Amino acid sequence: MAIRLNQNSLHDLPATVAAPGYARAALGAGIVHFGVGNFHRAHQAAYLDALFAKGLGHDWAIVGAGVMPGEERLRSVLEAQDWLTLHVAQSAGASEARVIGSMIDYLPIADGAAIVARLVDPAIRIVSLTVTEGGYFLDAEGGFDPEHPAILADTLNPEAPATVFGLIIKALRLRREAGTAPFTVMSCDNLPHNGTLTRGTVVGLARLVDPSFADWIASSVAFPNGMVDRITPATSDRERALAREEFGVADGHPVFSEDFIQWVLEDDFPQGRPPLEAVGVTFVADVTPYEHMKLRILNASHAMLAYPAALLGITYAHDAVVHPLIAAMLGKIQREEIIPGVAQVPEITPEDYFGITLRRFANPKIADTIARLCYDGANRQPKFIVPALRHALDAGLVIDGLALACALWCRYCAGTREDGSVIEPNDPAWDRLNAVALAARREPGLWLAQSDIYGSLGKDERLQAAFARALDALWRDGVEATVSAFVA
Repeated sequence: MAIRLNQNSLHDLPATVAAPGYARAALGAGIVHFGVGNFHRAHQAAYLDALFAKGLGHDWAIVGAGVMPGEERLRSVLEAQDWLTLHVAQSAGASEARVIGSMIDYLPIADGAAIVARLVDPAIRIVSLTVTEGGYFLDAEGGFDPEHPAILADTLNPEAPATVFGLIIKALRLRREAGTAPFTVMSCDNLPHNGTLTRGTVVGLARLVDPSFADWIASSVAFPNGMVDRITPATSDRERALAREEFGVADGHPVFSEDFIQWVLEDDFPQGRPPLEAVGVTFVADVTPYEHMKLRILNASHAMLAYPAALLGITYAHDAVVHPLIAAMLGKIQREEIIPGVAQVPEITPEDYFGITLRRFANPKIADTIARLCYDGANRQPKFIVPALRHALDAGLVIDGLALACALWCRYCAGTREDGSVIEPNDPAWDRLNAVALAARREPGLWLAQSDIYGSLGKDERLQAAFARALDALWRDGVEATVSAFVA
């Protein structure tokens, strides 16, 4: 019988599952985190768990928070488990399971009063976020979008905000009035200059209501940039069964991830921070080169292999990355169009990083689905593909491969695979994307004209011509023939 995970059952865990090596009752809250999903629990929460097990930083425990109704189910699961999570880190040949105990509370979802009350607590010195790439209210050029309906709603009702950023602003105002130092706001999302973007959204929203207070936030609140990395698939019945059958633990929402983990942070925490360097976090003055390497090599590679794999009916990333045509396409695009524009970091060259990325993708234990990688392309493409395209165009590099990657996404959004089977809607903007993709079969420029995705880049004549050629070939010759011709 599998042991039901909770605080009282920790002493009954199987020998193959490590328990938190510290007294959770003695932990004190120092961080409020918005967006308690799988990645957060396998990354930030895992780092803090390792730190606490070393006897360090016990006043930096996590309090979860969320504003989206969809977060309620996970919160209910975690509440029944006393906020504990079974995390399994997997390499191709081994698995390591441990129970993570670094979260000690999780505020009621969308309860603005409860969230703000915790945010104004002087013990809270960091507010962190994993609200997804699409959760920052950005326009096509990467700036703050003041016209977003959620932003307009918070502007009209600043005392009862509904967004993460509105709640942060209200709490900062109350802390300032009480003479409490402002907390640091730390994004943990896969975005270039995520701290800078977070500052832009917080300050931009505040400026719509109180320009002078917005100026104070801009000058007084720290928003460090950071690069985060760990492949963490979604949890399904497969993972729940593995937790029970292989590790003897009944967890309603266990987290399985790869064994690789990385976190690079700018060291800008005026109110202090946990000593995460003791567990492998890299603190730097400027995270930019690390961001570029990860976003343009790892994330862009995920985005480039996902759509041809989906069109060919491939289910898992580890199968896609060893498919001869997809592997050859990915390697050619990276080495000719992306890697030449990526700067080296002290620890590794871009070429070596790409090699590590391919090995990580090929890990069959992760079972990362192509459907997950395809999801939310309207938000991911502007973050992972469009910047690489812009750099390649500015540098005079070839762009045929990146244009093909855009065309493959367009072909995917048309809603059918190569064998004619239907692709289920897989994007919050699916209805629009599907309509534009079908129309682009006759008029390719319509796809690039989506300004929220491509911005001004969609008007570039080189990109328009290369995209049109690629999309026409995909419809006329099919995925395999088109990719084969590109690789050749």
